[in-house]
Amino acid sequence: MKIINQNTKEGIIEIIPETLDDLWHLSHIIEVGDNASSKTTRRIQDNTGDKLRSDRGVKKTFYLGLDIESISFHLFTGKLRLTGVITRGPEDLIPLGSHHTLEVKLNTPLTIKKDRWQNWAIKRLNQAIDDSKKLSAIIVVLEDDTATLGLMRQFGIEYYGPIKGHVSGKRIIDKNREKNIVQFYEKVIESITKFDAIQNIVIAGPGFVKNDFYDYIKNKHKDLAGKSIIESTGSGGRNGINEVLKKGTVEKLTSQNRVALEMGAVDKLLCEIGKNSSKIAYGVNETKNAINLGAVSLLLILDSKVASENMGEAMDMVENMKGEVMVISSEHEGGKQLESLGGMAAMLRYEVS
Repeated sequence: MKIINQNTKEGIIEIIPETLDDLWHLSHIIEVGDNASSKTTRRIQDNTGDKLRSDRGVKKTFYLGLDIESISFHLFTGKLRLTGVITRGPEDLIPLGSHHTLEVKLNTPLTIKKDRWQNWAIKRLNQAIDDSKKLSAIIVVLEDDTATLGLMRQFGIEYYGPIKGHVSGKRIIDKNREKNIVQFYEKVIESITKFDAIQNIVIAGPGFVKNDFYDYIKNKHKDLAGKSIIESTGSGGRNGINEVLKKGTVEKLTSQNRVALEMGAVDKLLCEIGKNSSKIAYGVNETKNAINLGAVSLLLILDSKVASENMGEAMDMVENMKGEVMVISSEHEGGKQLESLGGMAAMLRYEVS
């Protein structure tokens, strides 16, 4: 993400999103009631009397602004769409006041105008810019002849797989077993190297396959082995990936990795709840009360709750009183656990009644 123009006095910031993670951040920075403008393409019908019935019109690209009424980010398609009332555009092509959906494109400038940029929004924008410079990590969980990959994104885990091999059990006599193992390992390696700029690889799993795979890459793919570590888990597949995250392994490797930090924070909260600690609050009413009393040392809030509960000023209040705010993504297990607690919770400096 790049900021190419910033005038917070006028409430205007112009940015260029560069990655899928940037779009995810923007889906939570942009709010209903903001104005957004960018280039868009729309099919314009020929309104002359000579238009054929089958004519679907001509695609035109132009600059368009709209007052936002709804925001949607589709993780699996990677599309961020803003829908609202058109306030700016070529009136000969499109009527002002009509509705339109603006799809935010990568590497295309987007101007966001707010009545006021709150501190949490500026902080998140700067965080997105910093995070875009960091490299990702991959968790590879192996079990028998199956591998599942977890690609660390800022919005959560992007699962890839399962990758299947054709490896027979050790007790089955198969002269091609070693050959099939190599083919399976190379298939996993091919999947890993599809992703660019991977700084750390965690090779995990419940059995010995992970160790055998690591020994293989040490001999055949030293570049990958140099950035890899081994971690034991009790499960394979996605459950194994979540185990690695809860252990904080990735957090130790890439201390700024957001997903690991978020899941670690939620896990710590759940541990405190399990101990019946009096220095926690969870749920909307309890958490807001603790904020108003100035008791919050760490606020955990689900990304979807920031706008729906109008929490901008409350988040600023926590930070102004030397507390920390962590916006938790709803796209990973930690976010789903926080959602079950009402979507927000807090670690407290002292007990409140």
